[in-house]
Amino acid sequence: MELTSETSTTALPAAGQPVKKPLKKPVKKVPTSGNKDCQMDIAIVIDSSNNIGQRRFNLQKNFVTKLAAMLKVGPLGPHVGLIQASDSPKTEFLLTNFTQPKELLFAIKEVSYLGGDTNTGKAIMHTAESFFTQDNGGRRGHPRVMMVLIDGWPSDDLEQAAILARESGINVFLVSVAKPAPEELSLVRDKDYMKKAVCKDNGFFNYLIPSWFSTTKHVKPLTQRICSLDGLLCSKTCYNSANIGFLIDGSSSVGDGNFRLVLEFLAGIAQSFDISDIGARIGAVQFTYDQRLEFGLFDHHNKEDAINALRRIPYMSGGTATGAAITYTTQNLFRRTGPGRNFLIVVTDGQSYDDIGGPAMAAHRQGITVYSVGVAWAPLEDLKLMASEPKNSHAFFTREFTGLGQFIPQVVQGICRDFTENN
Repeated sequence: MELTSETSTTALPAAGQPVKKPLKKPVKKVPTSGNKDCQMDIAIVIDSSNNIGQRRFNLQKNFVTKLAAMLKVGPLGPHVGLIQASDSPKTEFLLTNFTQPKELLFAIKEVSYLGGDTNTGKAIMHTAESFFTQDNGGRRGHPRVMMVLIDGWPSDDLEQAAILARESGINVFLVSVAKPAPEELSLVRDKDYMKKAVCKDNGFFNYLIPSWFSTTKHVKPLTQRICSLDGLLCSKTCYNSANIGFLIDGSSSVGDGNFRLVLEFLAGIAQSFDISDIGARIGAVQFTYDQRLEFGLFDHHNKEDAINALRRIPYMSGGTATGAAITYTTQNLFRRTGPGRNFLIVVTDGQSYDDIGGPAMAAHRQGITVYSVGVAWAPLEDLKLMASEPKNSHAFFTREFTGLGQFIPQVVQGICRDFTENN
């Protein structure tokens, strides 16, 4: 009756009359939609090692239960899944297994203690690699949060796992309970593990609790921190936020066969990014003396369509006016996007017949990071003029078109490095 906000009054029966019991109205269970101000996918990694022990493990579960209750899960609110860190990580339940509060709280209480080493790095890696995929219930466009609870200190290295988490757009929080005392620091494998594990070492993603016996007062501030959308600095990554334009030389010296190799090279770069209507985007311009917008950054809404469009570009044939092509691309491809996220990859096999210095400088001033890739007769001076600073990591050259593939990882890593620095 409290749930339905209904009240009823029953008159006292007259003396000598049999008492009739009022009929009970069935109370309908109304599913909760969840906290709409905290629409996030949250993985909670708990410590299930020998270090924590059964008693403190139960206190940890109580804390996580209170935290989950305050998060207010629901279809339109946060989704929560749980992983245990031990010798090997164990996924207890996925993001969409329990989207109602009572179900979720019961599921947490049912989790059994494992024991073993505190391999937190393994658990972070496991969670970053597969937990947030759409097949496992991850929602497109929803911030990803990983809250890692650790009692004492980890047995393994966290750095590589944390790098993967950051590059995957996951905001890692580290909740350290009973951190190492000064006399215990000699036992800790990496004394900077707290700094290295989190999304960003700015104080926001690290949370210290002195003891498992005093966790209740920390539930609300930690929940507020997790649900703080503006503070989640790792949600935007190069892989899901970069705008990448391909400027492709279609001059007669390239030839149709080599032109197909260029398109495969660019498709290889595109494959590394999460291309979608809410993710990274690609667009392409082909040039000779003229320019042709093959497709814009907003024309294709998934990776498969975008890469198929790239591979289907017909070869133009003609002269080489790279400067005019750069100007055309900055004005037509990037006109609707913000600086710091825009990247232009120019592929050419020869000398330009026009000035490229001025157009390249204008592109740089517009906030476009330029990578130049030269083949065969492309002059190194031209490639360096086009490329952003530092020139040696933004300009590439190969004698043969078959050698383009070797540059794919370098260009992708460079884009991610630049994106991180600019954002």
